[in-house]
Amino acid sequence: MVRSLLILLFSLAGIALMADDTMTGTPCDRVKSLRIYRPDDPFGPPVIRLGSNDVLVVNFDVLSEDRDYLRYRLVHCNADWSKSTLVDSEFLDGFNEGEIDDSRFSSATTVHYVNYNLVIPNGDIRPKLSGNYLLQIYPESDPENIWAQCRFMVSEEKVSVSGNVTTRTDVDYNKSHQQLELAVDTRESGVSDPFNDLFVVVQQNGRLDNEVALRQPLRMSGTVSVYEHQPQLIFEAGNEYRRMETVSTQFPSMGVERVEYFDPYYYHELQADEPRNEVQYLYDRTQNGGYVIREYNSSDSDTEADYTVVVFSLYMPYDLELTVFLDGDFTMRRFDDNARMNYNRERGCYERLMLLKQGAYNYQYLAVPTGARRGYTAQIEGDKYQTVNRYTVKVYERKPGSRADRLLGVVTLL
Repeated sequence: MVRSLLILLFSLAGIALMADDTMTGTPCDRVKSLRIYRPDDPFGPPVIRLGSNDVLVVNFDVLSEDRDYLRYRLVHCNADWSKSTLVDSEFLDGFNEGEIDDSRFSSATTVHYVNYNLVIPNGDIRPKLSGNYLLQIYPESDPENIWAQCRFMVSEEKVSVSGNVTTRTDVDYNKSHQQLELAVDTRESGVSDPFNDLFVVVQQNGRLDNEVALRQPLRMSGTVSVYEHQPQLIFEAGNEYRRMETVSTQFPSMGVERVEYFDPYYYHELQADEPRNEVQYLYDRTQNGGYVIREYNSSDSDTEADYTVVVFSLYMPYDLELTVFLDGDFTMRRFDDNARMNYNRERGCYERLMLLKQGAYNYQYLAVPTGARRGYTAQIEGDKYQTVNRYTVKVYERKPGSRADRLLGVVTLL
């Protein structure tokens, strides 16, 4: 691949812009590889139990030769991620400002960066109410200049949630959809009016664009709210995520066609992708869009993995009515300039270049119709009813006139 073409495409990548001021994102273009996860479940949702010893790890890099003095704060949010009206002392123990003092320089990498690590809760800041939280990171000298932010949740675990995922749906039978059936038992929750005050949110594989919310169950059975045969609980089945690994700069690994060096970056050109919508389903165990930072010969990938330019190519005819985006945790599930594929008419394919830290990545292509705010798998990946999807179910209480929503429980269904 011609070097000038690579440089041109990389320059078009742009900076991720904040479409929603409470979404996970990195407004500062020097901040990379932002992750928040539970050490005991790195691919699960970022949720901890209120009053427990659960912790979340926040890890990210800043492309720099020197350390920056960074601080963080928490924002309490409602179920829809709008900011609640609670003051800091109502939802936190401690002052709502902490220092990120765990930082290390990269070692023997072509791209120099500083790796930062933060554990939440800690001795300085501890949430004392359930709900949604936004963690904001900013320079010590400029608190209003947010460099990065990420979402997490604190759950009371006061409800019992059971459920089932079936391919025998109300729209088709073992074809292209999956349907959820849920039962929420509020016996131990203290909820006085579950029919009207419960708010259930369902997310598929961490995606934000097709997340659904249910305000009322289909029926009640004692203290159990039953959600079944509701259109919102029918999801396109999608397909197993694609996988690639950039763990070496010396040889191509999984999904990589070739590795080349053009000063100042290594380039990992991936094997060309094609649509899978008319291809028979093939099972592959993936992390549903997750990724792991890894350099194959390193004992500490957080500081020894390099940043390389990854070249994505999707060969398919140009469609004027669609925009194609890369989807996965590495894009922070955003439809922005960083994740948008550009069409190269000479090569007859969609292309995207991204600066990514070495590791093992899951990704898929989503087609977004003109004017739409959500993506679809049918046109490129296909919808295969056999696909193993991860559904995260979150149960909130929203009382009329209340100043904040409680998060009563979170469960994951496969």
